[in-house]
Amino acid sequence: MNDCPRIKPALGLHPQLAHQRSRELPLFGELIKETRYIGEIGLDGSKELRAHIDVQIKVFRKILQICALSGGRILSIHSRGAANYVLDVLEAYPDSGKPILHWFSGNYQELKRAIDIGCWFSVGPAMLRSKKGSEISSRIPRDKILTESDGPFAKMNKKSLTPMDMPKTVEILAQLWGEPIEAVNDRLLNSFQNLLAD
Repeated sequence: MNDCPRIKPALGLHPQLAHQRSRELPLFGELIKETRYIGEIGLDGSKELRAHIDVQIKVFRKILQICALSGGRILSIHSRGAANYVLDVLEAYPDSGKPILHWFSGNYQELKRAIDIGCWFSVGPAMLRSKKGSEISSRIPRDKILTESDGPFAKMNKKSLTPMDMPKTVEILAQLWGEPIEAVNDRLLNSFQNLLAD
């Protein structure tokens, strides 16, 4: 990766796979020293995965414990249908790092709770195009928003989103916030730099 300085690998164990791959947690503990980025981790309480929520919680707790013991990491966190559970676990491991809730879809009470415990939020064009995503994003502190594509899963116009699509996120945020595109770009860059500080 030395020849790609803008690409930073992350270590993760997606909650959709947690029940199948939980035995890989010792490997997670060995590899954590290789990166400062963790994700995607978290919980998924959707109908298809609700039966595995207990295993997901155990895996998520163990990952946050490993992160805390390693000095903290930048964490990209999945919380679909399980925002309160995710926030409970984050509160139990405050030294695990800087949590970024990706494509947050909880309710406003959960959003306030996430903001109060210092979470960041990543948004992309697919999220911002939905009414709920747009409404949630308008309530997030602007200095706590980062961009993401969520590709190849998220799509726009039947095409998987990529980092090259992030100008669309900036355009939507500019409209949502009533700010010029240049100001939004500056704000997002400043937020990203603040995330990386420490």
